[in-house]
Amino acid sequence: MAPSTDAFRQACEAEVLRLWGGKPDGAHDLGHLRRVWANCQTIAMDEPGADLQVLLPAAIFHDAVNLPKTHPDRAQASQASAKVAVDWLGTQAYPADKLDAVAHAIAAHSFSAGIEPTTVDARILQDADRLEALGALGIARMFHVAGATGGLLFDADDPLARHRPLNDRAFALDHLEVKLFRIVDTMKTATGRRIAEERAEWMASFRSRLLREIG
Repeated sequence: MAPSTDAFRQACEAEVLRLWGGKPDGAHDLGHLRRVWANCQTIAMDEPGADLQVLLPAAIFHDAVNLPKTHPDRAQASQASAKVAVDWLGTQAYPADKLDAVAHAIAAHSFSAGIEPTTVDARILQDADRLEALGALGIARMFHVAGATGGLLFDADDPLARHRPLNDRAFALDHLEVKLFRIVDTMKTATGRRIAEERAEWMASFRSRLLREIG
């Protein structure tokens, strides 16, 4: 990247903070955006054709429009984020021929959007963001979101849902089986999958320890 990478990232972050009204939530804050950008750089090293000039704004803007999971327009949030990113980048000294690539990467990163990533940069961003749902960070964000939405840590009578349907809206621990463990099989890059497998293994160990502690 050019020597102005940090200044450009900071400008992107400032615009996203403005769009958030200066009030990010605990699971989607500047730390999350910066970690996704760091993940992008790690994965890109092993992906021929990766373009960091596309990935930087895509990583910082991917949650620019951040709607609650229960919002009726949740599935359109990534496409709305792509639009605000392109609109803003169009006012900056940013290459116009990369705008479509940025937009597609942002739109395709989301689970709920159901858009298949068709470029190397879109695959990298999707993996980079999904890594945030795994490992220690994944556990922390899982319980944070559950608390914010009124969910319990787990079902005290049946924490592994052996005799009831899984319900991750009611019980945070159910989210491991409902979604998080399944992320490993969705990874699009070899590096992303390797990191995902390691983090998922740690999460399984955490769950085993938790179950021992609660008897």
